[in-house]
Amino acid sequence: MHPRDEALREAVPQRRDHVRLGREVVIESPLGDVGAAAAPTLAVLIAGCAVQGIAGAFLIPGALSILTQAFPDPAQRAHVIGGWSSFTALSLIVGPVLGGVLVDSAGWPSIFLINIPICLLTIGLGSWGIDETANPDQAALDPAGQALSVLWLGALTYGLIAAGQQGWDAYVTMAALAVAAAALALFVIVESRAPRPLLPLALFGHAGFAVTNLASFVLGFSGYSSLFFFSLFLQRAQDWSASATGWCMAPQFAAMTVTAAAFGRLAARHDTRTLMVAGYGATGAALLAMSLVDPDTSYLAIAAVFAVLGVGMGQAVPATSAAILTLAPRERSGMASATMNALRQAGMTLGIALLGTLMSSRATTLLGNALARAGIDAAPEAAAAAVTRHDMTAGIGAGMGADGLEALLAHALAGGFHVAMLCAGALGLIAAALLAGVRGPARRQA
Repeated sequence: MHPRDEALREAVPQRRDHVRLGREVVIESPLGDVGAAAAPTLAVLIAGCAVQGIAGAFLIPGALSILTQAFPDPAQRAHVIGGWSSFTALSLIVGPVLGGVLVDSAGWPSIFLINIPICLLTIGLGSWGIDETANPDQAALDPAGQALSVLWLGALTYGLIAAGQQGWDAYVTMAALAVAAAALALFVIVESRAPRPLLPLALFGHAGFAVTNLASFVLGFSGYSSLFFFSLFLQRAQDWSASATGWCMAPQFAAMTVTAAAFGRLAARHDTRTLMVAGYGATGAALLAMSLVDPDTSYLAIAAVFAVLGVGMGQAVPATSAAILTLAPRERSGMASATMNALRQAGMTLGIALLGTLMSSRATTLLGNALARAGIDAAPEAAAAAVTRHDMTAGIGAGMGADGLEALLAHALAGGFHVAMLCAGALGLIAAALLAGVRGPARRQA
């Protein structure tokens, strides 16, 4: 899901009720699934996934806005947001597990086709059970802001990925990062002058709103992006299959589901800021603990850390949503939830790009050093081929057996994984400290 689509979603549904728009975008989603499943080329597959992302970007912040309108009482809304987050976590259990089984048994197109009946069921349930809401006075499109947001975020993501492939001093890397910086500066100028801006800069004048949104960005950067790195580590460093990897991560999602379901009761006893600090603190600590695992670490130890991470995220996700909706005026709940989700998605995108670059660079360096000590010629080139393309023969020849190279690669990938988790965990703890220090939403949802 692209963050620019979150912003587009904010401008549109205020003109048209959320439920009618929801039906349209849920219909749009299976079109993307069909296109992706039948894709004859990588470009078509990416286009199909983009259609899915646009549909999802409309639905997620729209759901929070509907909850705000349907449950104006903060205590009742806290229970509902907890349940909503719990179902989201449950989908994170079912998705990787079912996806792994489908890929292993029915091929990759099946992971797209399975979404079609789910979308049709969603259309029926939404039409039957959700009242229509709209707020035309808050509507506006911001084409300049949308275009600049696409440009700066896309250029930054490309630059971070290029840095991992070609180096930070490569021309393409420096050019992409320069374009990103210029586009971001223009984006801020345009948004500060727009009558109905894509990004509500005025709301960021409230310290609680600004820090909570920053925390949402960190949640995407550290928490959500970590799923990508967990999958890589389990499959490439510990040699789990795709389906087994899904089951391995189940403790995190199970703990997240249970914790999110209890959020309403927790919110009745503790203020929202306390719950956010505890959630982000546990998330950061668990990610730091993941920097200690290696290819030989037992699964029970990893599962225990996954469970702590699930508890932390199960608290952080609904607490952040509740805080944002409390801080923003009710008539701007759609804009506030869209901003929060856009920043979270941007964080996840940039987290995968930057942490992935750090992981790849560190793994390549470690493997190159190990190959050089083993007497392999052109060790840096061979290491880069093994890490980035999984080419286990480039530049190595017969001087090392496949098993020996696999072992070196596993430990190198673990070293790169450690760097990524150290950065992710540190940011989680920084977010917790900032939330603890700001005078934000400190009310209990009693």
